Parts: sequence; structure tokens; C-alpha cells
Amino acid sequence: MSIEHRDDTGARFGMWLFLYTEVILFSGLFILYAMALAKYPAEFSDASHKLNIYFGSINTLVLLTSSLTIALAVSAIQMGRIKQTLILCWITIALALVFLINKYFEWSAEISHGIYPGSEQLAEMGPGITTFFNLYYFTAGLHGLHVFIGGTLIGVVAVMTAKGKVTSDRYTLLENSALYWHLVDLVWIFLFPLYYLLYH
Repeated sequence: MSIEHRDDTGARFGMWLFLYTEVILFSGLFILYAMALAKYPAEFSDASHKLNIYFGSINTLVLLTSSLTIALAVSAIQMGRIKQTLILCWITIALALVFLINKYFEWSAEISHGIYPGSEQLAEMGPGITTFFNLYYFTAGLHGLHVFIGGTLIGVVAVMTAKGKVTSDRYTLLENSALYWHLVDLVWIFLFPLYYLLYH
């Protein structure tokens, strides 16, 4: 029992340590954003208006809902409700897919209008707007990668739960997956207003 306790504690500590490095990564990008915004405030406002606020709003709602479902999944496994846990995990994964599909259509529309890093049309808009979209594509793309990884991780844990490897006695894997997913959600909560709601 004590060995299992140590293993769980170590796994939780390891996850928090990993999440700390992720926070440092995105904090660095937010600092770059703040520096660029201070240099090009008017241009960043203009660029923000070129983003589709409806896609951004829908994806915000999707991620907030997914944070709720994965939190409920952790509560369900603690009570030994395996079927409910699995349903909530798969709903979370489905919401992750909705987020990525929305992002695909959003980026497709922007790219079709010539708004993407390295395009001549974007370069003609000036250095301020170019900087905004370079940061936007890199940061949102990195976040999208985290959404994909998080959804995959939850899927793996769901399969392990179905096989009886994650139970009400040993649910640290699901708990850690939920922590990672909450970080993904938290990062988006910062990205949405910084890029979509700037002076709207």
C-alpha cells in the first residue's frame, strides 16, 4: 500500500513539474506578445479584427465544457462508476475534435484570404500586423498541438480504464490527464481575449 502511495505521489509531482515547464513556455510567448503589443498597439487592434470572433467564442465554450466533463470523469472514477467515467472521457475527446475541426476551418478561411506567415499579402499589411499573425499562428498552433496530445492521452487512459487498469483505487493516470487538459483550457482562456477581443 505504501509503495502504491509513493508511486501515485511521484506521478502527481512529476505531472505538476511538467505542467510548470509548460507554463514557462507559454509565459514566454505571452511576454513576447506583450512586448510586440507595446510596439504596435494600433496594428494589433486592426489585426485582431481580422480574426473570426465566432470561431474563437465557440472554441472557448467547447474547451470550458470539456474541462467540466474531464473533471466529472475524475469524480466518477473515484466513486467507481466506470461506465460514466468512460462516457465522460469520450465526450471530452469528442469536444477536443470539435475544437480542432473548428480551428481547421478557421485557419482555412484565413489562409484563403492570404493571411498566413510568409504570404505577400500579409507582408504588405506592415510589420505590426505581420508580427501579430506570426505570433498568433505559432501560439495557437502550439496550443492546438497540446489539444491533440491531451485528447490522445485521455483516449489512452479511457482504454486503460475499460481494461480495468485504471480503477477507483488507482486513478492517478486519469487525474494527471485531467490536470494536463485543464492547463490546455487555461492557456486558451488567455489566448482568446489576447487575440480575438483586442479592442473589439
